Amino acid sequence: MTDESASGEEGTGPAESRAPRPLSIRANMLWNSIGSLTYLGFQWLITILVVRLSGGYAAAGMLSLAMTVYNIFGPLAIYRMYTYQVSDVRRENTVGEYFAFRMVTSGLALTGCIVYAAISCPPQTLFAICLYAVFKICSLLIDVLHGFDQVNGRMDYIGKSLMFQGISTFVAFIGIFGLSRSLEAALAGMAIVTVAVGLLYDLPRSRQFGPIKIGISWVKVIHLLKYCFPIVIAAVACAAAPSIPRQFLSFVEGDSALGIYASVAAPVAIIQMGASYVYNPLLSVFSTHFAEHRRKELTRLFGKVLLAIIGIGLISAVVLELLGPWLLSLMFGDSIRPYTYLLLPIIATTVVSAYVWFFSDLLVVLRSFTGSFIGNVLAVVIAVPTTYFFVNRWDMNGVSFTGIASYGIGAIVMAAFILRAFKKGPAVAEPLPTEPEPNE
Repeated sequence: MTDESASGEEGTGPAESRAPRPLSIRANMLWNSIGSLTYLGFQWLITILVVRLSGGYAAAGMLSLAMTVYNIFGPLAIYRMYTYQVSDVRRENTVGEYFAFRMVTSGLALTGCIVYAAISCPPQTLFAICLYAVFKICSLLIDVLHGFDQVNGRMDYIGKSLMFQGISTFVAFIGIFGLSRSLEAALAGMAIVTVAVGLLYDLPRSRQFGPIKIGISWVKVIHLLKYCFPIVIAAVACAAAPSIPRQFLSFVEGDSALGIYASVAAPVAIIQMGASYVYNPLLSVFSTHFAEHRRKELTRLFGKVLLAIIGIGLISAVVLELLGPWLLSLMFGDSIRPYTYLLLPIIATTVVSAYVWFFSDLLVVLRSFTGSFIGNVLAVVIAVPTTYFFVNRWDMNGVSFTGIASYGIGAIVMAAFILRAFKKGPAVAEPLPTEPEPNE
């Protein structure tokens, strides 16, 4: 680690004058949506074709285990830094410092994956788990460059990168696994092509906005680890709140009941994705309005996002109510038809959860970490008792009702913190820590 990059700001000087012009918000939204959907679609196809190509479920089970173990430590690797980075209007840290910090948190997450897998997983799965974690970490490092692109208004680079990553990792996995039947070799191939996309496509484009000097002082590392820890806990709590009623349903009714609920919920995930595609490109705009005390623009933009999310929910509710039974039958067979009554409560839960994720990210943008922490932890606290009563009373629908109650109260609390932050305006920035002089 060095603090070499702290001496100058990236994105200044002659390179900045040659930097590409920002795109419109609409164009950035479109590119971000297309790229994200492409990437997620190809990743989903991999989980299906691994069964087809292997002729059994052993490789699919190992891949699922690798995903599960990584997801435990994924929030540690991410550390909510993307949202923090794209809302860093004061340029407290350079992109090189964000990259170096991501290397630190990713190293901690990888260590956690290895130790956890060595203790709790079959020995033959350890290598695959490690390789899957490395593949995901490679993508997260590219994500830092994507944050730099977003700050400079060029999310077309992000969308194209995600498309290249999705297509190349799919081709690498199918080609290598189809020939070798080795999950480990296929995961290694996915990691290699991800690095290639980062080096050959992302890095040259991000450098158009200024030089990238990777390095960070340990003082800043400790500062960011401590300062952002509450929002990391908030992210873990946000993900845990809906998992509590699902696990309880599996415990009470068995895996089949949870499998049915998860299958009906699968197409509804588009609401969550659609909401994130709406507000994610706007996070930098929110941050700029907030820093410049533009309360009217800030409030207007906040209202537009609230209406957009409810609009996505209403349109999805109408479409899924009309086409949901047919779509679910197409995906899972006619045996799922008796359970389509679960759709509307699931849609309502997903809309509320979309607001929770939006509010959580916006509170990070506003640097109201306390609001994000309290709202999300409160959702988990409420989910525990409501799970017991609602699932026992309404069975599978009880999972949805628990989500509506717990997430709903958490969202109300976070909305109150957001409005309070709008009214107060940005706080005075605290001086960043610096390395002590050698003679001190």
